[in-house]
Amino acid sequence: MSQMICTPVWHTYELRYFQNGDTTTIILSAPYTIGWVGIGFSRDGMMVGSSAMVGWITKHGHANMKQFYLRGRKSSEVKIDKGELPLNNIPSAVATNGAEIHMAFQLQMTTPFQKQPILLAFGSKYPQNHHLSKHEDKTAIVFDFSAGSTGPVSRELIQMRTNHGILAIIGWGLILPVGAIIARYFRHKDPLWFYLHAIIQFVGFTFGLGTVILGLQLYSKMQVHIPAHRGIGIFALVLSILQVLALFLRPNKDSKIRKFWNWYHSWFGRMALVFAAINIVLGMQAAGAGSDWKIGYGFVFGIMVVAAIVLEILAYLKRSEMRSLPPNFQLDPVGGATFPRGM
Repeated sequence: MSQMICTPVWHTYELRYFQNGDTTTIILSAPYTIGWVGIGFSRDGMMVGSSAMVGWITKHGHANMKQFYLRGRKSSEVKIDKGELPLNNIPSAVATNGAEIHMAFQLQMTTPFQKQPILLAFGSKYPQNHHLSKHEDKTAIVFDFSAGSTGPVSRELIQMRTNHGILAIIGWGLILPVGAIIARYFRHKDPLWFYLHAIIQFVGFTFGLGTVILGLQLYSKMQVHIPAHRGIGIFALVLSILQVLALFLRPNKDSKIRKFWNWYHSWFGRMALVFAAINIVLGMQAAGAGSDWKIGYGFVFGIMVVAAIVLEILAYLKRSEMRSLPPNFQLDPVGGATFPRGM
């Protein structure tokens, strides 16, 4: 069994813990008179999206300790008996000793904590019907369970996470879809469509590459474990790299393999955009993004979908019109309609 480590973390708060195999025991000691005390486990140092253990002693001396999932900032979005902390079957315990409260619980961890963003907070009012009152004070730290040391969640990491999201929405959510729309619906503007498509997609690829690089940096600095988001992001990047390579491997129009290249280029591009859209949503969920992020991306996504639908309908109507023309109807060299002679 590992030695129990006791570390001051905030004001006179102390965190004790020890790890025995895949079981981690955590004990938080804090000053206490009334109200509640909570310790939250976050992916990025932010409250939204975190899971917290909250303890309090009622006016009648009854001890309570519950897990809460902080889905949003509103009281109605704080869900009792929900969360992502893997509590084992041993009941959590809370007790007071003089002017201190001690909260103990055990987690069944397949992967032990390393550097983990921790939230500490307290409120001066008792929870009513298990609804938490607003905290009086709070802080966020990064606790290194492997070394027993703490440090603040820096503004640099928060800004890096924000930049990661902005680059993803601009690159994957806006620029790359615009380039794909140009390639599908504006081929009659040859060769302008090709140069626009190539330039726009290269710019979008640069934004997408920056998104993944920032994501990997966040992972290395915060050890945030979001396997689905990380895996899909890398997969979308690989697809986009294959798209860039396709530009240099583009066969001539009269080549026998050109139709296979067209199929590969079109469908790999669509797959990259679909997985990127899914990953943006997963990223916002993992980060506990506020309504401004959701509305912003929803607006961008909606514009892209509406534009694609309108252009697809117009293209369909144009194809239908061309099929209904007489066999001797031709187009002049600049694309204008030429009616059959003698009419």
